[in-house]
Amino acid sequence: MKDKTTAAILAIVLGGIGIHKFYLGETGAGIIYLIFACTGIPYFIAFIEFIIYLTMSDAQFNAKYNRHQSGRPMMSQPMPALESSREKAATLGEMKKLYDSGVITAEEYEEKRRKILDSI
Repeated sequence: MKDKTTAAILAIVLGGIGIHKFYLGETGAGIIYLIFACTGIPYFIAFIEFIIYLTMSDAQFNAKYNRHQSGRPMMSQPMPALESSREKAATLGEMKKLYDSGVITAEEYEEKRRKILDSI
């Protein structure tokens, strides 16, 4: 589990070479920091990120950087597949209401229903 304070300290001390990005699992950004380290720009950005990490709430930090631990979603975070299924079920319900009220035809309803069900 990544720690907000550790990320902030790495950003202020070694942020110019992107160590905090590697720590947070943002390897691509870390490589970009390494490439541009000689320009000084990453040092400035890392200082701003240091301030952002310190002012960010723990909940915001965890939602962004600690979503997956040991390859599994944290229990406080909704599972994407389950959330997606709920959204699709709600969409099906709304479409049924539109069909029942005569806003869409039976063919339109059936076509859209099949697309949604096939994607589950």
